[in-house]
Amino acid sequence: MAVKFKDYYETLGVPRAASDADIKKNFRKLAREFHPDVAKDKKRAEEKFKEINEAYEVLGDPAKRKKYDELGADWKSGAEFRPPPGWGGGRSQQRPGQGGAEFEFGGTGFSDFFEQVFGSRMRGGAGGFGRSASFGEEEDFARGRDIEGDIMVTLEEVMHGSVRGVNVRRPAGRTMKEDTYQVKIPPGITEGQKLRLAGKGEAGGDLFLRVRLAKHPDFEVDGHNLIHEAELAPWEAVLGANISVPTLGGKVNIKIPPGTQGGQKLRVRGRGLPQPGGHGDLLVVASIAVPGNITEGERKLWEQLQRDSRFSPRD
Repeated sequence: MAVKFKDYYETLGVPRAASDADIKKNFRKLAREFHPDVAKDKKRAEEKFKEINEAYEVLGDPAKRKKYDELGADWKSGAEFRPPPGWGGGRSQQRPGQGGAEFEFGGTGFSDFFEQVFGSRMRGGAGGFGRSASFGEEEDFARGRDIEGDIMVTLEEVMHGSVRGVNVRRPAGRTMKEDTYQVKIPPGITEGQKLRLAGKGEAGGDLFLRVRLAKHPDFEVDGHNLIHEAELAPWEAVLGANISVPTLGGKVNIKIPPGTQGGQKLRVRGRGLPQPGGHGDLLVVASIAVPGNITEGERKLWEQLQRDSRFSPRD
């Protein structure tokens, strides 16, 4: 099935030779600009945020970026695209002897191109068997093929839960039939977890949606913990400070102890993602930022510190 090629480098505004650091920097800049919580035009921002996330899902992962780059530089944005044999994603993979059914998803947050090249694969096969309970007994029954796709879930949805409408288009004779399902995303859902819609696959099979957490400009995810990198001025790290850091529930003030080292982690309990019995934590990782441009007066102060200080990082 031909789909529209996505130029992820163009989406993030970086050249194909961009470093990992530049890709991450541009993603964070764009993600902050188009985050639905802060943008004025929320509908446009939501779509743009999904596009940015999809691009970073690929270019921010070395293995996916390598695979994407192997498509070659001849592909142009908007061109009709058919992946090479063996590259197919969730909707075009078939087992020997199966028909030519293909499925398309909508409302998952991922484009057709992403699903075709990087999406999940179909599961099971026609004529498979499942288990059904009836009056306390189990019996085998013939069932259709399970289908599987990916769904992009934001950290805000992980925090509060949500209900999403997901469209599935499938062949019906010479046309395509579209069904819409309401998918409940429970609070605390994790990366890779699968949401099962029983009987919504092919001919009684199931539909599985695999969770991919949307990248956030301010946080990394470690299980149910959130990780935030806080940049500190050298004097804040040396003398200590009170700073404001973001959480998914708004900003909080934390105390930076004197002598904080680069890479040191400060734990803010209960400010992470939902988990059984409560919430994970927010881990604030200290990063020491050095001023790039200084005035002549500032230079003299640094030179005086250099003369007077007994500190040597290499002793």
